[in-house]
Amino acid sequence: MAHETLLTPVNFGSLTLPNRILMAPLTRARTPDSVPGPLQQTYYGQRAGAGLVISEATNISPSARGYVYTPGIWTDAQEAGWKGVVDAVHAKGGRMALQLWHVGRVSHEMVQPNGQAPVAPSALKGEGAQCFVEFDDGSAGRHPTSTPRALETEEVAEVVDDYRQAAVRARRAGFDMIEVHAANAYLLNQFLATGSNQRTDRYGGSLENRARFPLEVVDAVIDVFGADRVGVRLSPFIEIFGLTDDEPEAMAFYLAGQLAERGIAYLHINEPNWAGGDITLSDDFRRGLRERFSGSLVFCGHYDADRAERIIEAGTADAVAIGRSYIANPDLVERFRQGATLNEPDQTTFYGGGAEGYTDYPFLTD
Repeated sequence: MAHETLLTPVNFGSLTLPNRILMAPLTRARTPDSVPGPLQQTYYGQRAGAGLVISEATNISPSARGYVYTPGIWTDAQEAGWKGVVDAVHAKGGRMALQLWHVGRVSHEMVQPNGQAPVAPSALKGEGAQCFVEFDDGSAGRHPTSTPRALETEEVAEVVDDYRQAAVRARRAGFDMIEVHAANAYLLNQFLATGSNQRTDRYGGSLENRARFPLEVVDAVIDVFGADRVGVRLSPFIEIFGLTDDEPEAMAFYLAGQLAERGIAYLHINEPNWAGGDITLSDDFRRGLRERFSGSLVFCGHYDADRAERIIEAGTADAVAIGRSYIANPDLVERFRQGATLNEPDQTTFYGGGAEGYTDYPFLTD
């Protein structure tokens, strides 16, 4: 059997995963009405062999959106749609986490309720950032983001409650875990980063203040799911959508300690090479996270089976999350087990469309 370490069970909080290969969250833009349906049931059910299936980023509210055709979790219909997906994964023996998402300033009035401005920590536009909108003629495509407005101090608690209510719906839908998306230059990451957060209230300024809102979100989700069923995704050193940060390592280490105190199940690090840059995480940084965080550590960033095996055997990681290979290989775990050749993903079908490039990739048994 190839890659035996990858295929051993691992505990994520109170949940035991059958292997250490996670399906990374992957935006696929295939829910025109924001409600998951039979197509998503097939797609996620096909990939239930992952140690943990992490859903695509899922909007917590109408104002959390920056991309059309992405799913939500704020209505009864969305909750019911996700229940169908979770049931399909459970029927195949899988486990599934819902990733909660608010894009913040990576949005445009065309995507927002009543044409309102997107919200952010500060009224600063992300230079070069684009969202995904539907135009008047019915077509869809990328569009530069608009200038956001700064959340008022008293409004922050309202967004925290949106996360809480999304977690309540996720629990009713049957998800095994929640992943709080605090990465990739979206709202929670915007509060963490020095370049996008220029607030002067209790949510800005010092490192501890910038972390306050994301930690309040984590606490709200813990209240619903329990710390042992919650994970958090971070992306230190990633600078996309105009996001810059002068203290990425210090913030990551501070959060690792704070999340360890709360006893969350796992910390999921999206590595900077995901965004196409040449920055790599140092061994010292990885060890620093391990020293500060007592839960399971997950890394995501162009991992193949060999590289994943090495990082787990070195003790730096407990599991890896894999994205593009999971798009093209629904039976990725079995292919790793057998040392089989992988299907190549078709990048032209990553976003939008129907079954093509979504549920029609062949299995080994085909």
